[in-house]
Amino acid sequence: MSKQYRACIGRRLTRWATVVTALGWLLCIGGALSADNYFPPPGDAWATRTPEASGIDPGKLAEAVAFARANEVNWPRDVRAQIEKDTAKEPYPEIVGLAKPRAAQNGVILHRGYIVAEWGDTRAVDMSFSVAKSYLSTVVGLAFDRDLITDVNAPVGALVRDGGYDLAHNAPITWRMHLTQTSEWEGTLWDKPDVADRRRGYFRTLEQPGTFWEYNDVRVNRLALSLLRVWQRPLPDVLREYVMDPIGASGTWVWHGYLNSYVDLNGKRVQSVSGGSHWGGGFWASTRDHARFGYLLLRRGEWSGTRVLSERWIDMATKPVAIAPFYGYLWWRAEASSPVFRSAPPGSFFALGSGGNMIYVDPARDLVAVTRWLDIPKLDAFVGRLADAVPLAGTR
Repeated sequence: MSKQYRACIGRRLTRWATVVTALGWLLCIGGALSADNYFPPPGDAWATRTPEASGIDPGKLAEAVAFARANEVNWPRDVRAQIEKDTAKEPYPEIVGLAKPRAAQNGVILHRGYIVAEWGDTRAVDMSFSVAKSYLSTVVGLAFDRDLITDVNAPVGALVRDGGYDLAHNAPITWRMHLTQTSEWEGTLWDKPDVADRRRGYFRTLEQPGTFWEYNDVRVNRLALSLLRVWQRPLPDVLREYVMDPIGASGTWVWHGYLNSYVDLNGKRVQSVSGGSHWGGGFWASTRDHARFGYLLLRRGEWSGTRVLSERWIDMATKPVAIAPFYGYLWWRAEASSPVFRSAPPGSFFALGSGGNMIYVDPARDLVAVTRWLDIPKLDAFVGRLADAVPLAGTR
């Protein structure tokens, strides 16, 4: 090998070494920048941080946790008995879904993804009631991101032709109206007429779709069935493939419908899920799995470098409804007019279910909190105490 040839090779090797070194530095810098936003790996090895290391006031955080623990909801462990008690005053009280005994109160608080506080059995799989609605919203978002639903302002009946939107009153109902609980859908589904859950007057006159806000599980269940028609596959399978597996959730969560909520789908008997546990069924999961889901929303749909849900959808889902600014697309929002969260920090949003099941997301503080069986009238005070303990992001 000539001296000139050896010199040429040496120069090229030096250049490659420089490039590799530069790439190494970039990877190190990138790792350092992303280290602040920790993503727990699949399984149970979830890293913790002390409040002090996170810039959180330890005394105030302990006070918030103590407040939660002192205010467990006054429900028996037999949740079915509680459901029967709550529905007894309704015109169609029959329980049509499964129910299970609940765990004791528990909760977890995340800051930048790290666990900074945890109490009770956060691995217990429990009923979540209307927390299921926010998961349902996310499955609509997955359909939107994949152009299965291209316009949330389009009539649902344009895609779903199963008779549910044939009435002249129902024909104008859009996906957005269902998502914002302003649909005023009229009909019977799974032996429950919409009258069964007209919470603002059982036998009132219906308003024009889009002009009246009412929390109504029958109509949310109609949305779930319509979404099943669009996906042409069970919604739990969709959620598992596109959300829960990518974020490393456990395999313990389940999403039930009712004992009578089965449809024929391409020759297969498939259960349509419910958007809550009003008459049983619903989304059952551990506190830790709910925390992963909340953290996905906090990180604006990205999980450890992988895009799971679009930022566009998250913005849409958490935007206020004009006639109900405390609500979005099946998510509750912090708002002075809210019946639940009057003093919560601006910009925060919530998944909320009966019994005090809550996923609280506060982007301004890089914070997620999940509570189980915390008395609903005490939730706002708990959130206020928690927000007081955690400084705004960028002020530490």
